[in-house]
Amino acid sequence: MRGQITSYDTTTNTGTIRGEDGNSYVFARHDIHTGSDINVGHDVDFVPNGSTATQIVILGLASAAADAAASFGAAANSAINSLPGTDGYDFKSAMLTYTGRMRRQHFWISFLIILGISVLTSWIPLLGGLIGLALIYPNVCITIKRLHDMGKTGWLTLVPYVGGLIAVIIMLIGGGGAFMMAAVTGGEPSAAAMMGAIGAISIGSLIAIITSLGFLLWIGITDSEPGTNQYGPNPKGL
Repeated sequence: MRGQITSYDTTTNTGTIRGEDGNSYVFARHDIHTGSDINVGHDVDFVPNGSTATQIVILGLASAAADAAASFGAAANSAINSLPGTDGYDFKSAMLTYTGRMRRQHFWISFLIILGISVLTSWIPLLGGLIGLALIYPNVCITIKRLHDMGKTGWLTLVPYVGGLIAVIIMLIGGGGAFMMAAVTGGEPSAAAMMGAIGAISIGSLIAIITSLGFLLWIGITDSEPGTNQYGPNPKGL
């Protein structure tokens, strides 16, 4: 039910809410799902339980968060579009949608933003890993749109991931084989086995690097397909 906070006592941490049904409900501070200050006049959503309001969410704070996010996006667009040759870049559509096309310049802007965030947060325990996982989505979005701009299917986005998977398999089979054999026999890995393991790890690493870097350069250097294709109009207007 929707309502509005009509009173709040900071001493007892209790207050009242006037519901949209016209009734008054009492609440306690611990029933509000936020750590922010509580003020009279805040619009809320709550679950009535008799004359008590429970599971309260302050709607004004969610709106403020959305406004802050929108302001950040507008500021980011303004800062980026102030740079030479970056007219028309939109942070939200570039990072959060996978439909349409993306020109090379906007792809590199997006890629560098994602890379910068990843580098800056990589040193933060746990949170850095979670942010890294979250960044996979915008990275996939900009890659798909760049492929669309080249007239290619977005499924080619899987190329570097498949290359990485093959590299991991080679390293596990070749690199781990020597140590598994030694564990079975109860001895130490032979020099030949060790060299084979090092070779397998080196080959796997090389495959991963070549696949990822080669794919990045391919989609980052290839020009847009002229005119309108099945994925939309040319983003450069040509």
